[in-house]
Amino acid sequence: MVWKPRVTVAAVIERDGRFLVVEEETSSGLAFNQPAGHLEEGETLVDAVIRETLEETAWHFRPESIIGIHLWEHPQKEETFLRVSFKGVVTQHDETLPLDDGIVQALWMSREELAAQNEKLRSPLVLSTIDDYFAGERYPLSLLKSLLKEA
Repeated sequence: MVWKPRVTVAAVIERDGRFLVVEEETSSGLAFNQPAGHLEEGETLVDAVIRETLEETAWHFRPESIIGIHLWEHPQKEETFLRVSFKGVVTQHDETLPLDDGIVQALWMSREELAAQNEKLRSPLVLSTIDDYFAGERYPLSLLKSLLKEA
């Protein structure tokens, strides 16, 4: 078998001490996560995080910086994830949009509320990314380069 990590993106959006998160159905039950998902063929990482945030929360997301690039191996599955986490703001909510399959709801939660639900977090990346956010980790979007053909 050829090993290759799954490339994912995540949006970290803070407003008044609370973070936009999703409650989603997983194979292990309901879990909390940042708006996040897989990079699709032909899209940039920035385009992916904008799309995933809209699909999962119905919020329009504007990335401002990169918080970090995290490599994580799922302890029960033979899967490794390379996750690029973006800090940004939401600019508009479109209540007419349906949420992605498996998303129960989008909601705003504090770090403390998320930590109290530790057993229901999708991965340890949820809190570690928020901790990186509070630590001031910020990298310019210009760090990301794309040589993809323009659509």
